[in-house]
Order: sequence, then structure tokens, then C-alpha cells
Amino acid sequence: MFYTNPQYLAETDWLAKHLEDSGIRIIDLRPEAEYLEGHIPGAVFFDIARPSGGLSDANATFPFTWPKEEQFEAVMSQVGVRNDSRVVLYASTPTKGMDGIMWCTRAWWVMHHFGVQCAVLNGGWEKWVAEGRTVSTSPGSYPATAFIADPHWRQGLANKEDVLAALQEPGSACVVDSLSIESYSGMEQFSYGAGRKGHITGAVNVPAYSLVDQDTGLFASANDMRVHFEKAGALSVDKVITYCGAGIAATVDAFALALLGHANVAVYDNSLFEWAADQSLPMTAQSSARGKP
Repeated sequence: MFYTNPQYLAETDWLAKHLEDSGIRIIDLRPEAEYLEGHIPGAVFFDIARPSGGLSDANATFPFTWPKEEQFEAVMSQVGVRNDSRVVLYASTPTKGMDGIMWCTRAWWVMHHFGVQCAVLNGGWEKWVAEGRTVSTSPGSYPATAFIADPHWRQGLANKEDVLAALQEPGSACVVDSLSIESYSGMEQFSYGAGRKGHITGAVNVPAYSLVDQDTGLFASANDMRVHFEKAGALSVDKVITYCGAGIAATVDAFALALLGHANVAVYDNSLFEWAADQSLPMTAQSSARGKP
């Protein structure tokens, strides 16, 4: 079984053959110090992880809230992304934790819905280096552009009202917690808001780390992804909303569902930072057998 949308992933062989293409834009999402030590030739450094600015709303109440349309257009134009560009995003693999991959899928999720043609480099930086491919220490740059956002970008985004509505439609909608089993069950010490632990009541659990090989950084096969989501009941419904702590790891699940061809997936912006802080919203601190991968 193959991905329905394989174009959302870029393989290292393909990228190596297209480094010189005029329409290619390569964006490095690793820490700047690592970028300066060496990067894929032509790649530009982009600091997506800063809480404000970049691909997050600098004036929002919660960290990593989606950017406004005007901000996104300005950022893409500055980086040199055109509406007809083919963007390849990469970071580090799980050998350095899940951070790199989830920031790649976060960037992909936001950029894709704003109208950017983009893909995540499968295996990331480590796979590129392990294959002995060319590395550069010269900072990359692309000419500034005038990017225009897709006006339908909100389709990839959900708010707490959308989540509440989805929970009332268990046969047609599914809310997926992308955090660890420990977090989902309330066993983890850390809490995202008001000391409340566990998961949104009614949500199922498909941990983001279960969708990526922790040794190689490669995304799981379509078969393995399908097994995880089928067990959670996420493939038999019309709409899926994914969430995590702040809407970052949730994009790994959303991206995987997009690879599988699910047409109606949204990420809950602000996720548990917003939900857990509101005492009127339901949370459960015990595991659900149905939600275990």
C-alpha cells in the first residue's frame, strides 16, 4: 500500500537531482548554529520555533498561534517563496528528539494551507549526510517575492468550538490526541494549563512518535500509519481534528492523515494550552483502550 499523496514527501534522491532547479526553495528548520556548521546547498535558515513572529502570531494570547494572512505573506515574500515555488522543508531526525520532525510538519501544515507547494524531506538532515551528499557552509538566499495567500487557509485550522462540535458527532468526527500515551493518560508530570492533566474527554490517542521511525527519521509506511489510525477510529469518519499542547506535534498526525488522503483534517490551534486552562471544558485523566495504538 502506498501513500495517496506521496508528493507531500521529498526523498533525498529527488532533491539531489533538483538542487539547481530555479523553482526550488529549500528551507532549513534546524537551530541556526547547526545551519551555519553545514546545510544542504542553497538552503536558507528559517527560525520557525520562536514563539512569536515567523509562522506564529506575534500578538496572540497563546504561544504558536497561527499567523495572520498578511504576516504569512510578508514572511514568505521575504524568504523568497513564490506562488509557483516548490518548497522542501527539513530538520533533524528523532535521533535528536521529535522536535525537528514536528516543526517540519508544523511548517508544512501552515504553508500548505496558505497555498505553498511544499514537501517534507523524508529522513531529514541526517539521511542527507549519511548518504554522503554535498554540504555547504555558505548561507543561502533567494530573491524577495510578492507571495499571495490562498484565501481558504482556515480549512486547516480548528478552534475549541469546532472541537466541542466534533465531540458531539462521534460517528462522523474524531478528535485525536497526538501526545504520548503518558500524557494522554495523565501519568506525565507536566500539564499545559491550570494543572489539569490527561486528554480532552472523548479524544483518542495516536502519538506522533508512532508515525515516525525513531532510528531513521523516516515516516512510517502507509500500512503502519493506516493501522494506527484505524485502531483509533480516525479513518472511518468524515472529519478529524488533531491536537497536542500548542498545535505543533498535532501536525505530525495531521500530515500523516494527509499522506493517506484524508480530505477533511484540521489542527486545533492553541490545543491544550487553551483547553486545559478553561475549567469549563472536559478533560479525562485515564487511558482509553480504544485510543491506544
